[in-house]
Amino acid sequence: MARDEQLKERWNLVVEKLSKQFADGDTLDLDSIIYLIGVQELGQLHREYKKDHKLDLMHIAICKVLEPYGFYEFDYVDDDGWPHYKVLAQLPHLKAGEQSVLMKEAIVNYFVETEYIK
Repeated sequence: MARDEQLKERWNLVVEKLSKQFADGDTLDLDSIIYLIGVQELGQLHREYKKDHKLDLMHIAICKVLEPYGFYEFDYVDDDGWPHYKVLAQLPHLKAGEQSVLMKEAIVNYFVETEYIK
């Protein structure tokens, strides 16, 4: 199977599973999935977050999923339980479509690593 086809198939599986689990069947978009990863990584699942914390959660998720690509490295967890990452390399300048593909690939790899999908 071609790499692009496999990515598309796995991405659709992630979207389908997460949408069923967290969105009552509505289809989650990329940002929603990034947010869910952030909540998962923070580990504080049953609380409500204000807008600025939601952005912080998305930042945690982006750092986590891009860590294997060498862009970020886990640094420490602060006193409130929030993980912090340090920047190892600047993200390349990508077109919107390329950026989306990179994030989808990184997210799929995250869910393969966590054994949420195969």
